[in-house]
Amino acid sequence: MTVTRRRLRVGAGLLLAGALALSGCDSTTPAAAPSPSASPTQARTFTSGAAGVGDGYFPSYGNGGYDVGRYTVKVRYDPAKDRLSGTVTVQATATADLSTFNLDLAGLTVERVTVDGAPATHRRDRNELVVKPAAGLINGNGFVAEITYAGVPKPLRNEMLGDGGFLHTSDGAIALGQPESASTWFPVNDHPSDKASYDFEITVPDGLTAVSNGVPGGRTSKDGWTTWKWSEKSPMASYLSTLVIGKFRVTTGEHKGRPVYSAVTTKLAKGAADASIAQTVTIADYLESVFGPYPFDAYGGVVVSDSRIGYALETQSRPVYSGGFFRQGENTEVVAHELAHQWFGDSVALAKWEDIWLNEGFATYAEWLWAEHTGEYTAKEAFDDRYARMSASVWKTPPGRPGVKELFSESVYERGGMTLHALRVAVGDKAFFEIVKAWAADKRNGTATTAEFVALAERVSGKQLDPLFDAWLYGTRKPAQPKRL
Repeated sequence: MTVTRRRLRVGAGLLLAGALALSGCDSTTPAAAPSPSASPTQARTFTSGAAGVGDGYFPSYGNGGYDVGRYTVKVRYDPAKDRLSGTVTVQATATADLSTFNLDLAGLTVERVTVDGAPATHRRDRNELVVKPAAGLINGNGFVAEITYAGVPKPLRNEMLGDGGFLHTSDGAIALGQPESASTWFPVNDHPSDKASYDFEITVPDGLTAVSNGVPGGRTSKDGWTTWKWSEKSPMASYLSTLVIGKFRVTTGEHKGRPVYSAVTTKLAKGAADASIAQTVTIADYLESVFGPYPFDAYGGVVVSDSRIGYALETQSRPVYSGGFFRQGENTEVVAHELAHQWFGDSVALAKWEDIWLNEGFATYAEWLWAEHTGEYTAKEAFDDRYARMSASVWKTPPGRPGVKELFSESVYERGGMTLHALRVAVGDKAFFEIVKAWAADKRNGTATTAEFVALAERVSGKQLDPLFDAWLYGTRKPAQPKRL
């Protein structure tokens, strides 16, 4: 995620514009098939699945006791009434003997739930949907839950991070946000540690475009409504799902056998935003030369114009950008930032939110690499500029342990990027870029932690790196300039 700000130049001051808005064990099996039950004579104790995955920063996010393989999300949205209705099919595998399990769902009214085709009882506990199947779910067995629901979607309010989720707009809606958003428009295990594949069918009034993640599957129209289909087969963290409905200038194409689909709101005059997004595949090709193969089956981007969205978010395969990034002209740095997240943040996702620097540090460093590639400035110049001018408060905030209030702070982004440059200086270019490519390859489609990154960096470089990472990620004072080890 990036916040709308003046683009950084060497020697220029950093300006964060306004208050920061919300937007940053996986299943690779596309669908969970029911497995044979255990012997009926075998004694089992069925318990309730946890109402959270236990993330230290957001303990209530996500749910325990199961692992999702695929979501099929079918929704219909009427902007005139701001009403959403939907049916979601969740294909999952139990990871414990479950008497009940939870899904995250904010505000909407559940009309019916079935599990493996049988009616299930359900109740609400604030933003939790608690489901009790007709029979207990056995550890290791697949199950299929179907939830039918409707209502007026409401955004989620986080006191420290702002509004996010499903937002009604003048010409449709935008579902977007970090660290959570999906639960405002469909029932979900809303934590990046449970990645899944997604199929979307979005029905909206004729004349509106509905954009989501992954490969476009075409559209059909009937009785004044159009259904748009999208499919993201690669495992995706729930907050990376998006839905953008409105009037757009759409461009399509193909690159390296993959579809390219981009959309710019008609609220903005044609110009800098269109030109910047048009550079998506060029920038992705450069990043591919640095990070390794592009990880997804589609390319693209969406530009929106809404006062509540002053950020860009790395929604998988199709980042969403605030139009504010393009007010001063073309801006390919923000495109480079969000595209870098396709490798680091999306394909390699967080196991816990404390490690957010693994997302934002890599994306910030990608901006510097892109600027170096285009001849604007070098990564070293970017590092030296920040080293000279960043405030004491930034050095007091450790990016590897920022705390919830500083989760999207300057330290996470800038010190995160500087940590990678310090590593590059310490181990040399050859080892550094081997580390980066190995990280993207080894953790592709999975989740990761800082400890795992440090271990990989030490293995590839053959150097002991604890002092470097301790200083740059966890220290509360300005580190010494990095040196070659």
